[in-house]
Amino acid sequence: MAHLSPTFLNSLTWLLTDLMYEPLLLDTFGRTATDLRISVTDRCNLRCVYCLPEKVTDWLKRSDLLRPEEFRRLAKIAATLGVTQARITGGEPLLRPDLPQIVEAVREGFEDAGVEPDLALTTNGIGLDRVIDSLVDAGLQRLNVSIDSLDPVRFAELSRRKRSSDVLRGLDAVDASALPGTVKLNTVVVDQQSLAEIPALVTFALERGYQWRAIEFMPIGPLAASFSSRPTAHDIQRVLRESFELTDVITAASEPARRWSVAPSDTHPGGIIGVIASMTSPFCASCTRTRLSADGKIYSCLFSVDSVDLHTPMRAGASDEELAELWKDAMWAKPAGHQLLAPVPQSYSMSKIGG
Repeated sequence: MAHLSPTFLNSLTWLLTDLMYEPLLLDTFGRTATDLRISVTDRCNLRCVYCLPEKVTDWLKRSDLLRPEEFRRLAKIAATLGVTQARITGGEPLLRPDLPQIVEAVREGFEDAGVEPDLALTTNGIGLDRVIDSLVDAGLQRLNVSIDSLDPVRFAELSRRKRSSDVLRGLDAVDASALPGTVKLNTVVVDQQSLAEIPALVTFALERGYQWRAIEFMPIGPLAASFSSRPTAHDIQRVLRESFELTDVITAASEPARRWSVAPSDTHPGGIIGVIASMTSPFCASCTRTRLSADGKIYSCLFSVDSVDLHTPMRAGASDEELAELWKDAMWAKPAGHQLLAPVPQSYSMSKIGG
């Protein structure tokens, strides 16, 4: 019998392992979900012009919202299905008075499955000064804060609320906290004035050691009809290159943002920035996300109108195995892409599914 080298045997072992391994949250296009987005409420204390109308009357019933112990159970199931990171979103998650308990419950759910989670939060920052220490103690590692303008008047125009000072106070508290991971500032670029404000926002973020990210406008929400007149990622990148010295940063295919390293200057220390081009350069083909709504429904895509209900069977006594099978069925039906060039129902709201 011919002698087989250790290198060959090692390669053969890895090949056989790959052939036997079956991703647990697999879809028909070969993608595997490892990133869980958890919405904890559909309510928000802002009314950003691109997201929510001024008056909203169809909020979820509070009795339908998942409780901390239910988030823990579903987080454990997600971890057993191969999920390794989770991001808590809303609506505005800080409106949940039990948010620290939810963060702790999600962390414990992953730990129950033997997984050390990468746990993050997306928020508008209002109220962070009151709870950031409790969130860090509960296990929060990373933070995204949405801020579309540093100018109080402009902020009020875009959010329909005079709350910019509250956001900045929240950021000050974050800077003084023991948060171990990255802070990112997210800005939705809605018009020419937004483009003009990019240099100030980037400089503000770099001075604080944050990563700034622009989000390309998407045709959903109250401003959807004016989509064709809105700035694109190309416009955003043009402004960035005119204002800063940029070097490409290699980014994983599943990452939503294209990133650059900004060279230091006399006005800032440099750092990392990014642009999420959901329309002109979508990352659907490599998407690794699965989404849990505040009322316990699984969405395979942020822009999907279809969902699979875990809430009802869970409260009716379904086993973890039964809930896991429902979750796998939901992800198996994941579409190839978000298809946002097609009309989006008027009733659709990102606040119900989470950003």
